[in-house]
Amino acid sequence: MHLMTEGKAKFYASKDEKGKISRELEVFYNPLMKFNRDVSILLLNDSGLKNIQLAEIMAGSGVRSIRFLLELKKGIVKKIFVNDFDEHFTKNFKKNLSANRLKVGKKIVICNDDANKMLLNFNGFDYIDIDPFGSPNPFLNSSIVRLSRGGIIGITATDTAPLSGANYATCVRSYWARPLHAGIMHETGLRILIRKVQMIGAQHDKALIPIYSYFKDYYFRIFFRCIKGKLEVDKLTRQHKYVLYCTKCMAIKISIYNHLICDDCNELMEYCGPMWVGRLFDYSLAEKMSRSNKDKSIAKFLEIIANESKLDNLGVVGFYNIHEICKHYKLDIPNFETLIPKIEEKGYKVSRTHFTPIGIRSDVMMKELVGIIRECR
Repeated sequence: MHLMTEGKAKFYASKDEKGKISRELEVFYNPLMKFNRDVSILLLNDSGLKNIQLAEIMAGSGVRSIRFLLELKKGIVKKIFVNDFDEHFTKNFKKNLSANRLKVGKKIVICNDDANKMLLNFNGFDYIDIDPFGSPNPFLNSSIVRLSRGGIIGITATDTAPLSGANYATCVRSYWARPLHAGIMHETGLRILIRKVQMIGAQHDKALIPIYSYFKDYYFRIFFRCIKGKLEVDKLTRQHKYVLYCTKCMAIKISIYNHLICDDCNELMEYCGPMWVGRLFDYSLAEKMSRSNKDKSIAKFLEIIANESKLDNLGVVGFYNIHEICKHYKLDIPNFETLIPKIEEKGYKVSRTHFTPIGIRSDVMMKELVGIIRECR
């Protein structure tokens, strides 16, 4: 094992000689998920939660929990439950605690069990982190059952192929929705995952409201806040609809129907869903996280999400891939620094999107957007 550092944490973990990330490593650590952990810490520090019980149900090296203990503000962590099924986890995690001068006690509880059994052995958690190697599906029900009223659950899914439409049958079977494999597929995949989690919550009268969601590299990540009550659940499920996408002209529509003709080109639109068509972000939280961040390496991403979250208030679903639109309409690709102000001059809201560096999110309609791009010559 090698001594590594991430954030304020020191820890021992395994390194594959070829740099391969594998569950077969003696002590699992994925350096590509550092951003995931950075965002989790920012979110909890700005969430308003105090004196809470946290659970990391698949800890691997335990670096996330150690960083929680070292980097979360004073008064947030009351007790943290750190679990992994690996037979050597307890010994290895204690070694990592010692590397950071931390000790097992009333504040730190080490568990060495199946993730679902571990959750059901305790009463309730104010924050639960699900970061599996693949789909989060096997852990959703137990986690939601044990999530406290007002609590937050952070969920990662690395099985982007089904959710983004590359594996249609798996998405239908595992996520109860038809995926899209074109254009806005990463946003529709994220929204399909949100609906699946909400449907599990609905069975327990828990409304799970997305407060911060994103796609990055090869995974989806969503944070939900839990509100207890049947009426709140009913409000959420009314925002489960189909998204229709024209693969010819890239127009986007939201509908309760799964077949519509595109107004722009009279082609039958491709449908996907049902999915969550409500907000992906809590705007005030996204703004706060962007301001609080001190890490220059993630600042731009957080800033884009903070700006993108403003469009949530307008019910904007989907984004425009400017390069694809220009290719279809045989237009010159405009400079974004020119295009965005022109869209705003017309009275529309607009922002860049974190889903792609060549896209924008806006309430402008496709025909109007094409006209504005022409003006950018």
